[in-house]
Amino acid sequence: MNIKHYFSYDFPAAVVVFLVALPLCLGIALASGAPMFSGVIAGIVGGIVAGFFSGSNVSVSGPAAGLTTIVLASITELGSYPAFLLCVVLAGVMQIMLGYARAGVIGHFVPVSVIKGMLGSIGIILILKQIPHALGYDANFEGDQSFLQFDGENTFSALMQAFSFVTPGAVLLALVSIGVLLVWESDRLHGTKLTKYVPGPLLVVFLGIALNYIFLHYVPYFAINEQEHLVSMPVLASLADFPSLFTLPDFSQWGDPRILMVAATIAVVASLETLLSIEASDKLDKSRRITPLDRELKAQGMANIVSGMVGGLPVTSVIVRSSANIHAGARSKASSITHGVILLLAVLAIPTILKLIPLSSLAAILLMVGFKLTKPALYQSMWKKGPSQFLPFIVTIAAVLLTDLLEGVLIGLVVSVFFILKSNFREAILMVSEGKNYLIQMTKDVSFLNKAALREKLIKIPANASLLIDATQARFIDHDIRETIKDFMEEAKAKNINVNLKNF
Repeated sequence: MNIKHYFSYDFPAAVVVFLVALPLCLGIALASGAPMFSGVIAGIVGGIVAGFFSGSNVSVSGPAAGLTTIVLASITELGSYPAFLLCVVLAGVMQIMLGYARAGVIGHFVPVSVIKGMLGSIGIILILKQIPHALGYDANFEGDQSFLQFDGENTFSALMQAFSFVTPGAVLLALVSIGVLLVWESDRLHGTKLTKYVPGPLLVVFLGIALNYIFLHYVPYFAINEQEHLVSMPVLASLADFPSLFTLPDFSQWGDPRILMVAATIAVVASLETLLSIEASDKLDKSRRITPLDRELKAQGMANIVSGMVGGLPVTSVIVRSSANIHAGARSKASSITHGVILLLAVLAIPTILKLIPLSSLAAILLMVGFKLTKPALYQSMWKKGPSQFLPFIVTIAAVLLTDLLEGVLIGLVVSVFFILKSNFREAILMVSEGKNYLIQMTKDVSFLNKAALREKLIKIPANASLLIDATQARFIDHDIRETIKDFMEEAKAKNINVNLKNF
């Protein structure tokens, strides 16, 4: 490992990812109905274990907001958290099996337009979800990405509600934080030794703590003294209490058929989210490196086995952490592993300091990450590519905003497949004419899906014409296509159309 590169790029990126990951880990654990520290465990394991075994240089793993509903329902159904942990361990085993079964290839079937739509939608979600935290309205947990929230609100109603509960100090800290981040990334400072070794988000966090300290002692109007507006996490009385934070799986529940069902659900959903996140991360990676997806499934499986064994939530590759990592300048997976180590050391050594961090300062960091994911240039470039690329892109954005990540991507995928099929219908069968001489050429294999396009062209052949149907370039002709041509040849006799077939 190049030490200079590590401290110039990977270590600063790891610090940024740590600051982004900490509130997300805690918030997701809270929303999942699991012990608060379980989210931190998943973040540590995701960073270190998944980071070590992964083939991705920029992806970062941890607990995923997309699994909160499944986790909450599963814990309720099984009746205990230790029983759920057994499901997490088994899900990890299943993911390793999926990796060896080469199931990672599924990730390659998601079109670029849908991947870019997913990235754009996550950017918008980050902005919409973080504005309430920036205003000091912290009713919903950090890291939520679903349209329908656990507090009974939805993304838009929560945004409107936030303006009725504005906390002046939170707003001021958010504005100052955004200003500092913009200056830190300006052309004048970007790339200097100062910005290279002192990450903007780290400066923002220290500034947030310092300003709030000043507010508490000298400007009470702007003071943030309620813990709900600060990072909330368990604090150990001593290191001797550290083992009490871990929960072991209940292996006595092995015979319960519900265990395997929950494990399979976690394995499938976590694997899909991971594959989508990896595809998106590879698109953001400036070096355009391609991650081996089967290896990634095995890495996630290893992480989930370890996380489940020590009391952590399920782990997936997470696009919010990954994009923060990439934009912070990470060059290798050392940043992911280091962020996990920092997370572990921080919760052990400085939990009381972490509890002083204002959520509005962290919201400012995530707002900047969101903007980078959904820049206007992204929409302009997709618009220029035409309807076949822009419509799946924009539908994916709308669908993810109004549902959740997986459902939204599936809807975008359906729209994209429609355009692919439509293009295939048009290109598979071509027709040209000169006078009353017509040529229908099959440029590729044709199936029953091309029947409508073929009939549309055959109807246009006028009486007393000559038609040549050339199948030279088609290696496969479906039975339905042959039947359609046979029926037309019978109709052609009545219209005095001379039909000839070539290479049938």
